[in-house]
Amino acid sequence: MRRFEEYNPIAAAIFFLTVTGTAMFCPHPAITGLTLFGAVLYFVVRNGTKHLRSHISFLILFILLAAINPLISHNGRTVLFVLNDNPITLEALLYGVNSSAMMIGILYWFRSFTQIMTSDRLLYIFGTLSPKLSLVLSMALRFVPLFSEQSKKVNEAQKAMGMYKEDNAIDNVRGGMRVFSVMVTWGLENGIITADSMAARGYGTGHRTNFTEHRFRGGDIVLLAAELLLFVICVAAIAAKKLEYGFYPDIEINVRGVVGALGIAAYGVLVLLPIIIEAEASIKWKYLKSRI
Repeated sequence: MRRFEEYNPIAAAIFFLTVTGTAMFCPHPAITGLTLFGAVLYFVVRNGTKHLRSHISFLILFILLAAINPLISHNGRTVLFVLNDNPITLEALLYGVNSSAMMIGILYWFRSFTQIMTSDRLLYIFGTLSPKLSLVLSMALRFVPLFSEQSKKVNEAQKAMGMYKEDNAIDNVRGGMRVFSVMVTWGLENGIITADSMAARGYGTGHRTNFTEHRFRGGDIVLLAAELLLFVICVAAIAAKKLEYGFYPDIEINVRGVVGALGIAAYGVLVLLPIIIEAEASIKWKYLKSRI
């Protein structure tokens, strides 16, 4: 009984890679819809009613991205209305909606990726391939929250010293530049101190071990095999040109034959794998609690 985030990091990373890669390189409306649906559903299942501001921000971004395309592209035969002598077409609008849905879906998947793939799990993946790359990656991930926290402290200290004026935009910009300058110096000094400390502790002189040991279990192998199988089916349908789409000059969205339907079904199961795993773990947990 494991949640999706408790599976081996390699299996989790392969899932995000296959889902986002398929969505980016084949923005078929069916693929895009499944991507957005699965990403939002898993994010809500995982986080509940939290991150309301993130949902609102993504909704606003979706509307903006969908509205930009018909304003700059006037291709298509179905004219909805004319704005400043420029025709706004249905095809351009739907293309913008499809593109923005694909981008928002991928952003949601990346949000889940950052929550699941912690620095230790990423180090487990990249440490064997390239220890130096894993070190740079871990340091970058570590400095992101440290940089944010330190910048707040510097900003609050400058406010306490009276270096800001209320309702003065120019003074706020100057204050932000001062904070940024201080943070650049702090980041460089911290990096030098960290490098000297690691050299003093003998980093790179021997084999590096992981903080957390991740082993491949039977469930990890099954999950990885299912991900690759579903991905291959979907890619085969795309390569066979069974999932064709077009918006200009007319809208054409086709899922040809059994192969095309299998490709869509395989991708649908693929994006729902984390949700299925979460549901299974929740059901088992409730069953075991009822037996106590």
